[in-house]
Amino acid sequence: MSAQVEEDRVKQWESEQERLKRLLLEEDTDDWQRSPDFSGLERVGGVDLSFIKGDDMNACAQLVVLSYPDLKKVLYGDSQMVTLTAPYVAGFLAFRETPFLLQALQRLQESQPELTPQVVFVDGNGLFHYREFGLACHLGVLSGLPCVGVAKNLLQVQGVHKNEEHQSRIAALHKGGDSFPLTAASGKVLGKALRSCDKSSKPVYVSVGHKISLDTAVRLTQACCLFRVPEPIRQAAADQDDEQRVEDLKKNLFVYRIFFNHI
Repeated sequence: MSAQVEEDRVKQWESEQERLKRLLLEEDTDDWQRSPDFSGLERVGGVDLSFIKGDDMNACAQLVVLSYPDLKKVLYGDSQMVTLTAPYVAGFLAFRETPFLLQALQRLQESQPELTPQVVFVDGNGLFHYREFGLACHLGVLSGLPCVGVAKNLLQVQGVHKNEEHQSRIAALHKGGDSFPLTAASGKVLGKALRSCDKSSKPVYVSVGHKISLDTAVRLTQACCLFRVPEPIRQAAADQDDEQRVEDLKKNLFVYRIFFNHI
């Protein structure tokens, strides 16, 4: 691909981001979001695009819808192998991944609309982005659904850096629910670093996707975390989180011990 073609593509993408950004809503739009215990929320979704190791073009696009508040019943699942056509360009991940995640949501809305999630967790950033319009925002605006961006790694943008001060603030997150704001050089809060549960000292980075406020997004993220990553995303991912692998091994070991003690 020539440099001119690449430059033209980026300009087109920037223009499209700006257009969609004007449709973004950063406040709570549903009654359940304003409820202290999220009364009325029954279905939470998670989406993820998992790549095959060593292959950056073929991936598995996955959507899971879980029951809330128990997070135990899988109400719907969709998994499709896809071939990506757009190149990876920093800050424009949405143009590479959104089409396939959006198609998964559209398949659900066409086949079983009653199971459409009331909120979607996205494995990626929302407002916490180079131009304040990441993957979660892109998917939210195009789908019309409330979306929350949850990233496992810090995106160092707009004056937010993974420096000593940031590390010390992470160390001060003593329990699940503790958080601190991710403030841009402009003074705008773009998201929050959240210790999502007591079991994990590593934070996740939560930001608004669409049709939800930051405080509600953070509160809901914690409510949906049995482990470090929100359960809808964890179950949508092809590979389990390391912490969950450990928990599964512990459970298996416990079962084996009981079995062998009775033979």
